[in-house]
Amino acid sequence: MKIVSSEQMLRLEDFSQQQGISPSCLMENAGLAVAERIKSHLYRSGGLKVLVLVGPGNNGGDGLIAIRHLSNWGIDTITYLCSTRQPDDHNINVASNKVSTVVRLSEDKGLVQLDEALQSADMVVDAILGTGHSRPIEGGMRDVLMAVTHAKRRRPDLQILAVDLPTGVDANTGDVDPKCLNADVTIALGLPKLGLYDFPGAEYTGLVEVADIGLSPKLDDDIPLNLMTREWARKLIPKRPQSAHKGTFGRTLIVAGSRNYIGAAYLAAAAAGRSGSGLVTLAIPQSLQIAIAAIAPEVTYLPLPESSYGVPSSDAADIILERVSGYQSLLVGCGLGQSPQTYELLDRLLLSGHHLPPITIDADGLNFLSAGGNDGWWKKVPSHTVLTPHPGEMTRLTQASMQCLEGNRSHLALQAASRWDKVVVLKGAFTVVAFPSGQAILNPTSNPGLATAGSGDVLAGTIAGLLAQGLSVENGAALGVYLHGKAGEKVRDRIGEAGILASDLLKEIPISIRDAREGPGV
Repeated sequence: MKIVSSEQMLRLEDFSQQQGISPSCLMENAGLAVAERIKSHLYRSGGLKVLVLVGPGNNGGDGLIAIRHLSNWGIDTITYLCSTRQPDDHNINVASNKVSTVVRLSEDKGLVQLDEALQSADMVVDAILGTGHSRPIEGGMRDVLMAVTHAKRRRPDLQILAVDLPTGVDANTGDVDPKCLNADVTIALGLPKLGLYDFPGAEYTGLVEVADIGLSPKLDDDIPLNLMTREWARKLIPKRPQSAHKGTFGRTLIVAGSRNYIGAAYLAAAAAGRSGSGLVTLAIPQSLQIAIAAIAPEVTYLPLPESSYGVPSSDAADIILERVSGYQSLLVGCGLGQSPQTYELLDRLLLSGHHLPPITIDADGLNFLSAGGNDGWWKKVPSHTVLTPHPGEMTRLTQASMQCLEGNRSHLALQAASRWDKVVVLKGAFTVVAFPSGQAILNPTSNPGLATAGSGDVLAGTIAGLLAQGLSVENGAALGVYLHGKAGEKVRDRIGEAGILASDLLKEIPISIRDAREGPGV
């Protein structure tokens, strides 16, 4: 599923019209889809009455068509016209004559009728502007939005459902008008818009659902940004044949850990196993092996010589290179530290032209690449590599400012993936996975519970474990992000956002795999 700008959406609608699908047909489909979602959420909460705020353009037209269907289904609706519409507007004429109480802002002195409607409504539908927001919201429309916001504060159970976008969220940037409504649910029409996944707009959208409106298929192939869905993930889950043995599911070699970061090595290795890799070997400084073995009995070990207690020596590279050909996936960096000896190890392992299996580079592996003296590192690291930077690591790798990064996450990730010829996993809320081909895919989950030490090690291990099972670096990285996000959601739903530990995610990874393989829908 694609994620689009408002301009791209208009272009797709124009293309559909050229294929014989009229704008009125798309609007009818949109209105019906919105009505069906309204009914579903209303009945789920036991509600009976809907107040629909109708704006001047297509978003308001979608709302009017939804009103017609809701009223025909016997749902009590109030139509509140926030601006004038064309006199020959068929949909408003139907609402006025037949199926809904209609109130006009221009005739509602002091917003008395709006306040009365807000007191009795179970749901407010925001069909005011959608993607049509382009300037500050002022005047009567501003007053309407403020009234709804105040009503929500008085009645937290009052549902707010936005059509396409909450009024006041910029469809392209996620910028927010000060009077923007904070929706519980947003029904994205046709395809989700960029602003739904950029902050601060993402904080105002609530649950995002995408409604099919009948756009012509295959017209969006040139749009670079995609959205992860369960249907997409289901196609990528590795097969588990009945005749399998541990070799069937690949061998993962993980170079990780140092005296201050023993846990990072454990989390990465455990995640690789939980994601389905048949065998996981942890290459770790030899003095740390006993501490890890006590909590990870399933892992095999490649003890590494040390330059000092718990710090691998540069000679460890030779031992790793002797064994690496027997593995289908290599993960480097989790908790390795940044000692000169460790950096020399990484130089000999990653930048010396050795034949390596698909690689995932995380944490101190990325710090090594961005360190001084490694200019042009991307020309030496094999192309079948996944890089997993968090924002700080990304700014060091690209020398971009944090402000530039946060305003252009997908663009910067795509730019870097193309320049480096590597898969780039830019972590954070709505993690972006960018491919050298110019395509990217975004994880729709945003979970502050995952902002915890070790979460990135679990992600890196999950990706490495999937690569061992034969997935391409593009599919392995993207599926790993999806499964990691779903595991985080399961933990959050069980215990809340505060206090999640990275180790809590481990048992949820195979459950997320099962749900992606067997669960219904998207």
